[in-house]
Amino acid sequence: MAHTNTRINILEAAAEIVNEQGILALTLESTAKKAGISKGGLLHYFPSKQALIRGMVENVNESYVHNIKEGVMNDPVKNGKWTRSFIQETNEQLTTNQTMNAGILAAMAVNPELLSPFQNAYQEWQQNIEQDDLDKVNATILRLAADGLWLSELFGLAPLEENIRKDVLEKLIELSKEDF
Repeated sequence: MAHTNTRINILEAAAEIVNEQGILALTLESTAKKAGISKGGLLHYFPSKQALIRGMVENVNESYVHNIKEGVMNDPVKNGKWTRSFIQETNEQLTTNQTMNAGILAAMAVNPELLSPFQNAYQEWQQNIEQDDLDKVNATILRLAADGLWLSELFGLAPLEENIRKDVLEKLIELSKEDF
């Protein structure tokens, strides 16, 4: 258990650095200091900066994938399950998980190939969304709208006020229950 807690603590420290100071401030030294461990202790878990960023991406991706699949399994409405779960989990990540944003930004800056877990997950989600008992184009538009909302927040591109964002998400969910 201590192994997992230390690993998570390191990943959260790395995300805080990226979110608070920017990607250029992310070093093994700064991460070890922020996590309250020695650099040698950090190297035990992540032998390089690239391994640290890969860990950030993989950790968040595992959670994201798990939560979307769980949402699909728990949704009582047959049509639009994948689309709806994707929208709901993307909103959850947007509002609560700054680790995801930090991992993606760091991977893009250091080595975009580190995004392959997300790219693979997105490919699978898109395939499931296209088989979601909704019009394929409409379901894809809903996925892209959820992604657009997330990216506008991530990059500060006219982010929505909380009440408007909530209304937009409710509308996306509503549309995922019908074939508009």
